[in-house]
Formats: sequence, structure tokens, C-alpha cells
Amino acid sequence: MATEHLSPLDLAFWRIESAAHPMHLGALAVFDAAPQGAPGSGPGPDADPDPAVRAAALLTARCATVPGLRRRIHDVLLPIGAAAWSPDADFDAARHVFLVRTPDPRAAAGPLMARPLDRGRPPWEAHVLAGPDPSSFAVLFKFHHALADGLGALALAAMLFDEGPTARGPARPAPEPQPTAAGSALRSLPGMLAARVQDVGQALEIGASVARAGLPLGVPAALTAAPARTGTRAVAGLALDLDDVNRIRKVAGGTVNDVLIALVAGALRRWLLGRGDPEPEGPGPRALIPVSRRRPGGAAKYGNRLSGYLLRLPLAEPDPLLRLDRVRLGMDRNKEAGPARGAGAVALLADHVHPLGHRLGGPLVAQAARMLFDILVTSVPLPGFTFSLGGSRVREVYPLAPLARGHSLAVAVSTYKGTVHYGLVADAAAVPDLAALAEALRAELDELVREVS
Repeated sequence: MATEHLSPLDLAFWRIESAAHPMHLGALAVFDAAPQGAPGSGPGPDADPDPAVRAAALLTARCATVPGLRRRIHDVLLPIGAAAWSPDADFDAARHVFLVRTPDPRAAAGPLMARPLDRGRPPWEAHVLAGPDPSSFAVLFKFHHALADGLGALALAAMLFDEGPTARGPARPAPEPQPTAAGSALRSLPGMLAARVQDVGQALEIGASVARAGLPLGVPAALTAAPARTGTRAVAGLALDLDDVNRIRKVAGGTVNDVLIALVAGALRRWLLGRGDPEPEGPGPRALIPVSRRRPGGAAKYGNRLSGYLLRLPLAEPDPLLRLDRVRLGMDRNKEAGPARGAGAVALLADHVHPLGHRLGGPLVAQAARMLFDILVTSVPLPGFTFSLGGSRVREVYPLAPLARGHSLAVAVSTYKGTVHYGLVADAAAVPDLAALAEALRAELDELVREVS
């Protein structure tokens, strides 16, 4: 069997990780617990009556059947600096699925997100969070970014839920291309050279776009975290009505995503002013907006297929509708240029770096994140059907993004069952009032609804 090396982007995510800045993404799923004996609630009369215990048992049993969750990453001799996937011969589901008793499941997610995954094992975990209310529990899923991007992680997690349209999960990754015969290689040489020249041109254009994007200007101090921070994390979630978002979109124009990004900009402004910070000035912080490069309807695969857009968040604009208009115009310009050339496409530069460069330069790249963007705002689309586990239905899903070095806040958003779910991850020392930011999102939505009514 051919060795399956990590792609350049997957390798970059693996190499830039540090103990204080783990590179896993996550999702906090909140369940309405099914009573024992309900249809689909799992094993028979001998099963534990505690829904959280049943959920942990189901996750433990099912993860062993998913090949993508039984693989670990290991270094290889050649190419120098590369890493590859291999089956974990000692795979033990008990090392990946945990039952946590906690008075506040949502608060428990912060310290768990701060804890790096074990790099010697398959890079994922599931924590079943059981609170004092037996009618509800939560599950925190953690997947290393080298294993999957948001859509890939969704496909892997779906294989652990009850049967559904996506429960079949992703297709097996395509095997590594095999070496071709010498004659075939010579015949393909002109095309290879043309592609290489095109790749170099793309890299130069992305680099020039990054330079034109400028230095951090108009970035509030609250959005930066000093390197000396301890790596502690805080997590907050907020659920908003998708109908309200669509009402704003229909009147103001643009897309749902434009409105969701504008809500972040307005909430940041409200939050800063509520803290007593100075009035925002300048062009505003640079938001990295990841863009999936997966083909619609194509077979799902592990790993990352990402590019991105870079967008200035207009915090200095006091009018909420004008803020939305500026976000819409900025996103329109990004889409017109495409996701493969602009300053937000820095992820594509990973393809032009030798594996040894990723290994030696990973720490430097991690420190450079602060110079490339100021805040991550990412969207993870969810399917329209209802997820369930042992008959317990998912009520809320909060996506959680990794926090880059030098950043204090990352925002992820998804829509599920007619509700928008914002997941906020922050450096707990730099942002001790994360709940206030979540409430600022709600206040911003309410004001925009009033403006368009």
C-alpha cells in the first residue's frame, strides 16, 4: 500500500501547533435526551438509564468502525520533514471518548478546547458533558485541523450519529499517485513546466495581495493577545433566529453570510464601546473568511481543501445598515477576484513549501499569523435534517475554531434547524467578558431588524 503523506496544507496545520495554541477545531452539540426505551435510544433493558452514559457508550462503539478515526500521524524519513498517516495498531476508543460530569457543560468546553490533542494517537476526541439536568447533555467534538477542515470534520462526526443521509461519511482518500514510466514523464514535461510556472505566478500574486492588504490598522487592543498568555480558553455560544437574518437580507441586499459577518462587526463595536474602549478608528481589523475549495456534490475526503478571503470589518462606521453595505461590497470584491489569488488565499502558499520548510518554519509561520489577519470568522454549513445519537436529538450546534498565536478571538457560525449558532472561542485572559460579546451579537441583530422593519 502506498504511503499516504499529509498534504502541504495539512502538514502546515500539524507543524504550527504549540502547547499554548492547539490547532484543533471543534463543535459543541447540545442534546435533548431521549428517555430509556424510546425508539432508537440504544441498547435494551440492561442499558444504563443515564442518557449521557448511553451516548458515551454509543460513541465508543461507533468510533472503532470509522477508518478515518483510527489513523495517526507519524514523521517519515523521505521526503525530509514530511509526515504520513498510518493505522493506529493500539487504537483504544477509551482514549478518545470521555464522560465528564460538570455543573455547567458549556463552561467546561473552554478548558477542554485549551487542552491539545495527544499527537501520538489519532488526533480527535469526543467529550460527553453531563450536567445536573438529566433531560439534556452536550458533546464536545475535537478534530485536529490536519485531520479535517470544517466540512471534513462534519462528515466524520456524522458517522458517529444515528443513521442519516450523511452517516455514511466521507469516501476513502484517493491513493497517492504512483511513479510513472520515464517515457510518460517526458511526454508530460511541457504540461508540468507550464503548471509550475502558473503555480509560481499564483504564489507571487498572493504575496503581492498580502503586501497591499497593509499592516494591522484600526485593530482594537482587545483583539490581540500577548505571546505570554497561558493558552487558557473561554467558549461562548449564541443562538439567533434565521428568519430575522433573512428579513434583513431581503431588505438590505447581499447574502445571508454578508449579514452574519456584519453582525460580527457591529457586535465588536458594541462590545468595545461597552467596555469603555476608545471609539474605533481606521479601516478596521482584517477578518480571514475561509472558503471551501471542495466541489459541490463531490466525494468528501479527509484533510483540508481551503482558501480564503480577507475583509476589513468596518468598526468605525456607526450606522448598522452602512456597516452591512460595506461588508457586502467588500465580499463582492473578494468574490469577483476569486478565492485563489487575493490576500486571504495565504493557505494556498503551503503548496509551494517543501516539507522540511514546514517542519523548520512552522513556529515562525505560527508567529506570523498576527501579521496576516486579526480575527477569524468562519462558516460551517450543516445539512437540513436532524442529528441524533441513541435517539437523543441535537438541539443546538456551536462550531468552534482554533485560535491563532497573537489573536484573542475566533468566531465560527453555522445554521441548523432554522437557527443561527455562533460559537466564540477566546483567550480567557485577554477576553474575560466573552459573554458580553455574545449578548452584543443579539443586540446588533435586534437593531438591524428594527432598521429594516
